[in-house]
Amino acid sequence: MKRTTRALGTLAIALCSGAASAAPIFWADWIGSDLDPGLGFQAQGTITTGSSTVTVTYTNPQGIGFYQPSGGAYYYSGGTDGPSGTSPFTSNLVDNRPPTTDIIALQYAGTQTLAFSQAIANPVFAYVSLNGNGYAFDQDFDILSFGDPSDGNACGYWGCGTSYKNIVDLGGGLFEYQLLGTGEPHGTLRFTGTFSTVSWRSLSNEYWNGFTVGVQETAVAFCDANPTAPGCTPSNGVPEPGSLALLGLGLAGLAVGRRRKR
Repeated sequence: MKRTTRALGTLAIALCSGAASAAPIFWADWIGSDLDPGLGFQAQGTITTGSSTVTVTYTNPQGIGFYQPSGGAYYYSGGTDGPSGTSPFTSNLVDNRPPTTDIIALQYAGTQTLAFSQAIANPVFAYVSLNGNGYAFDQDFDILSFGDPSDGNACGYWGCGTSYKNIVDLGGGLFEYQLLGTGEPHGTLRFTGTFSTVSWRSLSNEYWNGFTVGVQETAVAFCDANPTAPGCTPSNGVPEPGSLALLGLGLAGLAVGRRRKR
C-alpha cells in the first residue's frame, strides 16, 4: 500500500562543515525577453558568484503567466534580511532575499527546467504565492523559511501562509517529494549538492505563482572549499553534477484553494 508522510514547518539543515550558519546567496539576474518563438517560454539570466558568472536558462514548453526581468512590483518584500531577520526568504542558512524585482510567474501545469552553463552548488528557490499549486520533484529538499508570524517571520507580499513537504513512498525504494502549502506561502527551499540542471512540474493551472533561483557558489569553487560535501569528490574536490528530474504527481484527495490575482 502507498504510504504518505507529511512534514510541516521549517526544516533546518546543516552546512557541509557541520555548522549551521547563514550564507550569502547569489541570485539570478533575469534579462531580455521570451526566446521561444512558439507557444512555450524560454529566458536567460546570469548568476554572478564570488568566483564566476554562470548563465542560467529557463525553459517551459507550456508557457508562463508573465515575465518580469526588470521593474514592476517587488514580490520579495516583508520583514528584514540577515541571520536574525524576519523576511519570508531568509533563514539561518540564507542571509539575503532576492535583491531585485526579477520573477518568473507560472500559470500552467507541466514540466519546466533550469539549465546552468556550469555546475552550481546548493541551489535555492525563492517562491511567491504558492497557494493554488504545488511542485513535484524526485529529489529531497529542505524548506528553509516561509512567511508565517507564528514562526517568527513577516508575511509575504500577498499575505501569510505555511509550506510543507509531502513525501510519498511509492515502494521499491522510490519516493516523490512535493512542495505544498496552506494560506499564501512565500518562502525558500534548498537542494543540497551540486547540479547542472533542475527540473520540476507545476501540478495545476493556477494563475499565478512565481519564483527565482539563487546558488551558494559554483560547484568547483564550493567543492574546492568543501571537498567532502555532498556532490563533491573527497579526493580532489571535483564536483559530480547531478540533476533534479521531475516526477509528475497527482493531488488526489488534496483540496487546494485557488484565487486569481489581478
